[in-house]
Amino acid sequence: MADVMVAAVERPAPPKWYRWMVLVIISLAMFGNYYVYDSISPLADVLKAQLGFSDANIGLLNAIYSIPNVFMVLLGGMIIDRIGTRRATMLFGVLCFLGAALTVASGTLPVMASGRLIFGLGAESLIVAVTTAIAKWFRGKELSFAFGINLTIARLGSFAALNAPSWAAGAYANWKWPLLISVGMATFCITGASFYWLLEARAERRFSLGAESTEKVVWSDLFRFGVSYWYVVALCITFYSAIFPFQTFAVKFFIEAHGATREFGGFLSSLLTLFAMICTPLFGLLVDRVGKRSLFMMFGSLLLVPVYLVMAYTTVPLLIPMAVMGIAFSLIPAVMWPSVAYIVDQSKLGTAYGLMTMIQTIGLAGFNLLIGWANDH
Repeated sequence: MADVMVAAVERPAPPKWYRWMVLVIISLAMFGNYYVYDSISPLADVLKAQLGFSDANIGLLNAIYSIPNVFMVLLGGMIIDRIGTRRATMLFGVLCFLGAALTVASGTLPVMASGRLIFGLGAESLIVAVTTAIAKWFRGKELSFAFGINLTIARLGSFAALNAPSWAAGAYANWKWPLLISVGMATFCITGASFYWLLEARAERRFSLGAESTEKVVWSDLFRFGVSYWYVVALCITFYSAIFPFQTFAVKFFIEAHGATREFGGFLSSLLTLFAMICTPLFGLLVDRVGKRSLFMMFGSLLLVPVYLVMAYTTVPLLIPMAVMGIAFSLIPAVMWPSVAYIVDQSKLGTAYGLMTMIQTIGLAGFNLLIGWANDH
């Protein structure tokens, strides 16, 4: 009799179409997030010409995004484990929008930097919340492929931002107009979070979902993750510190070092995103089928070694090293982020992703400032 009663209350798993709809909706928040982050790079020379910003000032606008996350993103991960993914996604999505709006409010460095600071407080924690949500919905079910699709949608935001000098060329007559476009894109951070809230709330009444922890987070848990987790974290900080700070100044580098136009420089920088958009889901699908995650991570890391030397010291067409970088940029995330979901308990995923992202942001902040200082000197 008891078995009959248990069977009666058991709920089915969410249908496949519902899971994929949730993935697309929550990825829209990432789309807006990525667009706002990359809106500064194509605008660098305009900020320099119209507002008198130095390279160090421009580096600060991206570095200050990372600086608060040295601590905030870990707290954000704990908040996610405490209040759940849908509330956390909404909270951090609102912060992203407010930060983007403040950035365009004034042409003074303190105000713009404050806007980027607020945006940073929400943006990285939003990524952690979305990542945790996807792990919840897809763990054991095409997880790497799901991460790949999520990153493809997110990087559409980067691709659109880096190519804005082409599709919104007229906007670059004034520093403010491209940033107003970014405010419009930031609305996706809120709308994506809102629709995800509705979909998950509905699913909780009808389907069986992975359990979320809402218990108090214990700080000592930070030191209880296994060795495999820390290997993945080490790869994370090394890999992203070699990619994102370069992107901050990539368009400017292509213009000054190789005589490219702003439009072509933006296109070259967006190739990194374009290759990743196409290849990340494919690599994710491959990894889901064949495994060998550590081997794929090692191969992707090795691809980066010759790229910067080729761009700095040879006349090889820039399309080639940027394509190789794009392949590495798609292979590593397709393997690295899903791996955490398999080596960390689901109730601690928010904290695990938050800690990993916190360590990553230390590298991003330091290298953005270092490259800006080196360029000025």
